[in-house]
Amino acid sequence: MDVSETPGWQDRIQAHLPHSARTWNYLLGGQDNYPPDREVGGMIINMFPDIALLARLQRRFLVAAVTYLAKEAGIRQFLDIGAGLPTADNTHEVAQAIAPECRVVYVDNDPLVLVHAEALLRSAPEGACAYIEADVRDPGKILAEAAETLDFSKPIGLTMLGIMGQLPDSDDPHSIVRTLVDALPSGSYLALGDGTDTNETLNQAIATYNANSASSYHLRSRDEITRYFEGLELVPPGVTTSAQWRPGPVEVGTPLETSDAVCGVGRKP
Repeated sequence: MDVSETPGWQDRIQAHLPHSARTWNYLLGGQDNYPPDREVGGMIINMFPDIALLARLQRRFLVAAVTYLAKEAGIRQFLDIGAGLPTADNTHEVAQAIAPECRVVYVDNDPLVLVHAEALLRSAPEGACAYIEADVRDPGKILAEAAETLDFSKPIGLTMLGIMGQLPDSDDPHSIVRTLVDALPSGSYLALGDGTDTNETLNQAIATYNANSASSYHLRSRDEITRYFEGLELVPPGVTTSAQWRPGPVEVGTPLETSDAVCGVGRKP
């Protein structure tokens, strides 16, 4: 699918308003963002300077989780929901560096993400890399289209970083995760991370973002995030901060002592 051929796709990008994927790209030091994204990103950094570090720690967790799944757990299929704009160390790059035959499906609902995905997400010839434009609130569509690339009779690594915070409680995010996990075979994994509501300064910064953005973010308690793993076998060290989940030799900055973002990996029995 070439989104640039879709009528009205430029209007859908809403370049005049901040967007979560582009603001996150700015916080990660990327160039795929517009002045409104940089403006609200700068406001958040001024209010909560550690937000850029949190963004990098979330990316570090993605790399650590995918590395674990491909190298130690033997996973060869990945479904990355809420992929965001491509940066360094994308899921397929990490997985296929370990096992070139890995098959990866990305999911996002931002048309600008799709434009960049088509240009940058190139699979190793032994594997496959596909992109689905879909909303996480439509798991049926995601699962149906992902099945065109992934074999749902074999284990799959489902990654959901920062995506469930995009949904308010009224969308029942826990049921969405449960629907997705229920569709996966035994031996599959869920890798999920999100921001917590334990820091009042961060809460105020996110409130400012919500008041100025086309989208909104919803911080939740550590217990609420841990609930996403109900029925799964948590991989040590369990649900912990993004800085503390299997830290590697490459550091992204001074690890945060607080639990402003937590993450975990769980195996489906």
